[in-house]
Amino acid sequence: MILILLPSADYDPTESSVPWQALRDAGIETRFATPQGLAAYADARLVSIGFGPLNSMLMTRKADLRSYAQMIESAAFRQPLAYADVDPNQFDGLLIPGGHAKGMRSLLESAQARDIALQFFKAEKPVAAVCHGVLLLARTLDPDTGRSVLFGRRVTALLGATMELPAWLMTAPWLGRYFRTYGQTVEAEVSAALSQKSDFVRGPLIAKRDSAQSPQRGFVVRDGQLLTARWPGDCHRFAAEWVALLQNRLAKYPTIKATTDNPHSPPATKP
Repeated sequence: MILILLPSADYDPTESSVPWQALRDAGIETRFATPQGLAAYADARLVSIGFGPLNSMLMTRKADLRSYAQMIESAAFRQPLAYADVDPNQFDGLLIPGGHAKGMRSLLESAQARDIALQFFKAEKPVAAVCHGVLLLARTLDPDTGRSVLFGRRVTALLGATMELPAWLMTAPWLGRYFRTYGQTVEAEVSAALSQKSDFVRGPLIAKRDSAQSPQRGFVVRDGQLLTARWPGDCHRFAAEWVALLQNRLAKYPTIKATTDNPHSPPATKP
């Protein structure tokens, strides 16, 4: 069973629902956790409000919105755990979507969320994070070393110069700091948590948005049981490689349960 950590609101609908859909289609059970155990919805601007003339560049794609619509109707989404009630021992992997609006801070600044992430790393279980989700891992310190759990690993995350800053500059005249969750860019903070600058992998100079039909356009970085991606445009590849990582683990440790939300799932595998 896979845990998906969500903030109280404002996460990215693509980065959450595309991996969720891939897990569901693969017959892998998921549970959600939110700060207070209440159903949490994605950033409304990315779901419905939009960006006017910039929609073609910044708005969530229709196919991904359909995945989000299915996700929020699932029983697991409607009945999330509270962070305080999460027992990482009950889960086989952890997924952390991103997002940039203010509600994301309820995840990114949560000591409980950091503790959950730390326990997955200590147990050497698969962890996947995209965009600002990688920032939570950068802030998760291993008490045995005093360093981030990302120290010594190769990762990617939201790029500063070609993703975060251009989006902010284009929308700042009417949205202010909407695209700037913090004063420091995600790339800068994540990079500072690594053992060397070259461990932050930016990928191709020109990012191409992937799709269900062309997942190879996306970019991800895998380091052992850790999988990271940069932005919503990587999420179809991210989802496919996340499922593959979990299925490889299942072959060695057959404890991942089939989802009860998917009527076409295979029977659950017993430990």
